[in-house]
Amino acid sequence: MTDFTAKDVQALRKATGAGMMDAKRALTESAGDMDRASEILREQGIADAAKRTNRAQTEGAIGSYLHRQAGRPVIGVMVSLGSETDFVAKSDEFQKVANNIAMHVAAARPQWITRDDVPETVIEEEKRLIAAQAANEGKPEHIIDKIVDGKLVSFFADNVLYDQVFIKSEQFDGTVGDLVSQLAATMGENIGVVEVSRVAVGEGG
Repeated sequence: MTDFTAKDVQALRKATGAGMMDAKRALTESAGDMDRASEILREQGIADAAKRTNRAQTEGAIGSYLHRQAGRPVIGVMVSLGSETDFVAKSDEFQKVANNIAMHVAAARPQWITRDDVPETVIEEEKRLIAAQAANEGKPEHIIDKIVDGKLVSFFADNVLYDQVFIKSEQFDGTVGDLVSQLAATMGENIGVVEVSRVAVGEGG
């Protein structure tokens, strides 16, 4: 049993700029104490990432991954990971994360990088379909909004890169967004995925 709610996690993320998994860990460690959780994130350097988000990403690196296996589709991915300085962009850790994100994209096939990239028309249509399905299943009208909110989170987790759980869980336990936030905290720069290109041959729909 936890001492905090999903709204607490969201509030902490908004206040500190931390990723979802980092916010959850901090709240778990602080037994739900928001002030202490914020302190924990600051101690880890994660909260400072929010202050860096407006700083220009003028440098970066290209992460790449090519999946070629007999009898399977050939998949190639390139990921542009932005940073503020050339020094950070050329580091082994930065390049490793860029390549790992490219590998993740090959497997997870995200349609968008962040939630902000999802067209509002797509979100509204998804909400409409979820609500209609819930109504057809006879769900009480007063809980349909909660059902829509919950399933919309799942929609983002399936289709948005930053919301997807990183595939190499043995290396990092969290979402791709959390992985990028952790790298930004470690490097002390504004870091983010700028562009993704995924090409597949023989994959079908």
